[in-house]
This record gives sequence, C-alpha cells and structure tokens, in this order.
Amino acid sequence: MATQKRSGKKASKRQLRVGEQLRHIISSILTEGNIHDPDLEGIPITVTEVQPSPDMRNATVHIIPLGGKNEDVVVAGLNRTSGFIQAEMGRQLSMKFTPRLTFKKDESFEYGDHIDALLRRNKADEQSPDTDLDSNEQ
Repeated sequence: MATQKRSGKKASKRQLRVGEQLRHIISSILTEGNIHDPDLEGIPITVTEVQPSPDMRNATVHIIPLGGKNEDVVVAGLNRTSGFIQAEMGRQLSMKFTPRLTFKKDESFEYGDHIDALLRRNKADEQSPDTDLDSNEQ
C-alpha cells in the first residue's frame, strides 16, 4: 500500500482511501466499454494509482495501456473523455464533489526497470574478474 504521494508529501489516510475507491470506480468504467473514442477502442488500460488532492476536488489518475504502446495517444484520449468518466464516477460516489480527473502515464514501472538494470549492471561488475590485476601478475 502506498503511503506517500509521488510528490514526496505524505498522503492522509482519507486521501489513500478515496484514491483507492476512485481507482476501482474508474477501472470499472473503463472496462464497461461505454467510452467512444477512437484512440481508446480495443485498448485495455490499467489504472495503477489515483491521487486525490487534499481538498478532494482534483485527482491525478496514473494509467498504463496494456503492452505500454501508444501511451501518449491513450493519455490524450482519456483526458478528452475525462468529463464523461467524471459524470459516470459521480453516479457511484457519495462525496460532496466529484473530483476533476487528470490522466497521466505511470512512469513508476520504467523507473523500477531502470533501477533493476543498474543493480544488475553493478552486480555483474562485482562478479567479473579484474583484468588489471591479471595483467600485472604476468
């Protein structure tokens, strides 16, 4: 469970709870297939995290299209249809305000892959024999 926002500030328990509720609702809206945008048709989308603002009036939705293809096109399509998604979400929420949604590409997996590659490279460097020592011994 995430306890910190991507900005580095700690999220409140309410923000975390509401974010998870919004993630489930948005995921179900996306799987229903009622969004008619040519850039989104037939593309499965994973909602990885929703970060509501402290006042709950705005929320950033982090997504990844299946396979990571056409991410920018998918994000643009979701931002175009955010009004429809907000309206559908408002029917399922019991909050005073329905948060305004902003969709963004989730870069945490790319960051994780980068860190993993660095760790593997470091481990390979440690395991390879030092060629300078071998040449000095002769």
